[in-house]
Amino acid sequence: MSSSRNRVRRLLPVATVAVASAVVTTVLNPVLFANADTAGGPGHGGRAKSVIFINGDGMAAAHREAARLYLTGFDGQLGMDQLPVSGQLTTSPRDPKTAVTDSAAAATAWSTGEKTYNGAIGVDVDGRPLPVLGQQAKAAGKSTGLVTTAQVTDASPAAFFSHTVNRSAQDEIARQYISETKPDVILGGGEDWWLPADTAGAWPDKPAEDPSEGSRGTKGNLIQQAQSAGYQYVSTADDLASAKRGKLLGLFSNEEMFQQRVEGDGDVYAPAVDLATMTGKALDTLSTNKKGFFLLVEEEGIDEFAHENNATRMLQAMASLEKAVKVARNYVAAHPDTLLVITGDHECGGLTVEDTSATDETGTSPSTEDGPFPVKGSNLQFNLDWTTSGHTGVDVPVTATGPLSELFTGKHPNTHVHDVLARILTAGR
Repeated sequence: MSSSRNRVRRLLPVATVAVASAVVTTVLNPVLFANADTAGGPGHGGRAKSVIFINGDGMAAAHREAARLYLTGFDGQLGMDQLPVSGQLTTSPRDPKTAVTDSAAAATAWSTGEKTYNGAIGVDVDGRPLPVLGQQAKAAGKSTGLVTTAQVTDASPAAFFSHTVNRSAQDEIARQYISETKPDVILGGGEDWWLPADTAGAWPDKPAEDPSEGSRGTKGNLIQQAQSAGYQYVSTADDLASAKRGKLLGLFSNEEMFQQRVEGDGDVYAPAVDLATMTGKALDTLSTNKKGFFLLVEEEGIDEFAHENNATRMLQAMASLEKAVKVARNYVAAHPDTLLVITGDHECGGLTVEDTSATDETGTSPSTEDGPFPVKGSNLQFNLDWTTSGHTGVDVPVTATGPLSELFTGKHPNTHVHDVLARILTAGR
C-alpha cells in the first residue's frame, strides 16, 4: 500500500534511522533447510542462483479467483496459479495498536525475517536497523533490482533496500538507494521524491489529473546524484527501450503510475510503461551477472484500487500482473537455476466473489458491490463485494517454482519468505 496523499495514515514521529553498516547473517532452522541450497524444485534441478519475487500488493485468494474468472473463464488458470508449488502465508505484524499489517511491516518481514510495527522499513520493533535481503544479495556479489507501479520508494521495495523508522521518508529511502544499498535497476513511479520542492522534472508538477502532485524531496537533486553515480536515467517508454545494460534508474510518473480513485471519479490505470515491459528490461540487465540476481516485481494497483473498492481497475491491475508473471515464467523456463515466488503482502478490501442474484444479502446503500463482470467464455456473470476499504488479516496464497520452491508447501508466517530467499541471496548460505 502506498503512502498516498488520498488517505490518512498513522505515522510514528521518529527520526530516520541510518543504515546499518554491517550485514548480519540470520540463523535459519538447520533441519528444515538441510541441503536445501542444492535442492531443485518440481521440474527443476541444480543449485539456485537467482530469485524473482513478485508481489501483488493487496492480493489474496478472492482477487486471484476474480481475475481467473474474468481473464480465463471456468476452465482456465492464471499463469501465477500454474506454478507447481502452492501454500499459504499469514500476515500479522507486531504492532502495538493493530493485528492487521500494512505493506511496510509485511515487506520488512519478507526482507528481514522479523515481525515489526506498521510503517517500519527494515527496522525492528524498537526502530533498530535489520539486515535487508537486497543489501545482502549485493554483498554476496549478485545484481539487484526493483520494479513497481508504485513509487520506487514505496513501502514494499523500500523494505528490501533501505532502513527508516517511518515509511513516509521516501526521499531518504531514495538517497539510501543511490548512496548505500545501490540496486542496479530501479524502475517505477515517484519522481516527486527525487527532486527538491519546486524543481519539476520530466513529469510536470501539479498535473491536471492530480494537482496535488509535485516535487517534494529534501535531499537535493537525487536524479543528478544517481547519474553521477553511474546510473542511466530514463523517463519514457522509448528511452527505457533504448537504454543500455548497466545501472538504470527509470521514473515514469510523479507518484504512483495510475490515479487511484473510486470508479468514475478520475480513476485511471494506464501506466506510461507497463509492468511486463519493466520486468523484461530488468531481467535483461540483471541476468548478465554470472553470480545471479535478486529482482523484486510489484503491482501496486491491486491494493490501491481495492482501497477505493474499484473492482474494474483492480481487475486491470491483475491483468497487468499476469503479463509480468508471463515474462518471469518465460525467463525461469530458460534459466532453471532461478526461484520464482508470487504472493501478496496482505489482503485489501475484504473482497469476495458473489452471485448476481437480486436476493443478495448486502442491502446496503450505497452498495459495496461491483459488477456484474462476465465469466470469460460463458453467459454467466459474477459480482465482487467489498467489506472494507482497508486491509484484512486473512491468509494470502503463495505459488512458486524452481529450486527451493517446495519449501513453500503448507502454511507459514510471512517471515518464511525470508528464510527461503536467504538461502540463495546471502553470502555463506
